[in-house]
Amino acid sequence: MWVGVGNGGDDNPLDIHAHPGAEIGIVLSGRHEIHYSGLVATYGAGEVWLCGVWEPHGWREVAPGMLNIAVIFAPEFIGEEMIGDMPWLTLFSVPPDQRPRASSPGIRKRVLEIGHSLHREVTDKPPYWEDVVRHELLHLMVELSRNWQEMATLRASGDVGVDSLSRIMPALNLVHSRPRRRIGLAEVAAACDLSPSRFHLLFRRVIGASFRTFCLRTRLSFAAQQMLNTDRTTAAIAADAGFADASHLHRQFVQQFACTPAEYRERRKVAHRVRSSDESDRNS
Repeated sequence: MWVGVGNGGDDNPLDIHAHPGAEIGIVLSGRHEIHYSGLVATYGAGEVWLCGVWEPHGWREVAPGMLNIAVIFAPEFIGEEMIGDMPWLTLFSVPPDQRPRASSPGIRKRVLEIGHSLHREVTDKPPYWEDVVRHELLHLMVELSRNWQEMATLRASGDVGVDSLSRIMPALNLVHSRPRRRIGLAEVAAACDLSPSRFHLLFRRVIGASFRTFCLRTRLSFAAQQMLNTDRTTAAIAADAGFADASHLHRQFVQQFACTPAEYRERRKVAHRVRSSDESDRNS
């Protein structure tokens, strides 16, 4: 689990990333912008954004006085918990524009209460604070689901059942343990004790992306981290991340992150310099 508290102003550059956990963020004050593939959404105080496992997305702080808290966690952190009779990952399995939002003043008030509780726990880190974070995340997902119309549609379709998450959990664990390696459909289906065709359908329904796309995102995220944290060439990173060559990585990177590997490296450096400068200003 990773927990971050962000604050900043309206000159912050777009920061694009993907990671091996689901992400839940709460805006505590100001305004926050999330860039999904094909969608840009703005969130104000008391609103929540959701990003799926290995889902590329960008974020930007767009208003003075902005404060948010984001929790990134592996699926096993929540485990096989249910929201009613649906796996909690159902909230992430639909396209970004269909995911639940805090749509009323009452829900936003409760979201803020949860957000401030999370902020206190991760700031002070009292005994058992991680347990509190887990319970607060579940509480938050329940609040978001109560008036979420998509939940009724999914339940009626029968696409996602009570045991769906537990059936694909071995696949998530396998990918998390080997983020750079190509994993075949037959291998991962066997790990889940399912036929390849049944696994393919179930995985897409729960995660919201095919297993092939999911694995591609893991390798692209590894490549992105290498671009950020090393000075290695694109060709060397492409080979290590399982791509045919630098041009293959380039094409897939642009499709998923909407920028080239070199542009990503420069954007993240700019974002890091801005955050470092803001932190120095706050501490001076």
